[in-house]
Amino acid sequence: MITNITRLYRSLSGVVPEAIMLLFVRLAFAGIFWRSGQAKLEDGTWRISEGTYGLFETEYAGVPLPPHLAAMIATLAEHIFPVLLMIGLASRPSALALLGMTLVIQFFVYPEAWWTVHIIWVALALVIVVRGPGLFSLDSLVVRGATVRSRVQPVLA
Repeated sequence: MITNITRLYRSLSGVVPEAIMLLFVRLAFAGIFWRSGQAKLEDGTWRISEGTYGLFETEYAGVPLPPHLAAMIATLAEHIFPVLLMIGLASRPSALALLGMTLVIQFFVYPEAWWTVHIIWVALALVIVVRGPGLFSLDSLVVRGATVRSRVQPVLA
């Protein structure tokens, strides 16, 4: 016998509710890094600020790269991967890249921030890596398009 609670659980576990949840996870995770990337730029420009370079020479000096290079890579990553996550394109690789960045921050910059911040970032990244970007993503459109083409192609051959 199916109870109302069982019906509710099934409706909440469907494709569309999961897609909405995954969209929110992608946007939340992307937003963290996008805002950080924007803070590294001079106001109103796409140039990395002198303050950012200074941070990588002092506070972020533990990052195992030359400070100038680390600043450029971090700033670029914090703009490219969040955009890809927001639109849902290359979502799993983007989440993995930002997960790697989170771990670098955790181990080399702010090791005391695990329980306050980084565990949440890791959880968001792992949801995307494990579950994928969901139905409301360009990745989903690409997969559906490839599936349709693979079904049609043998008929045309």
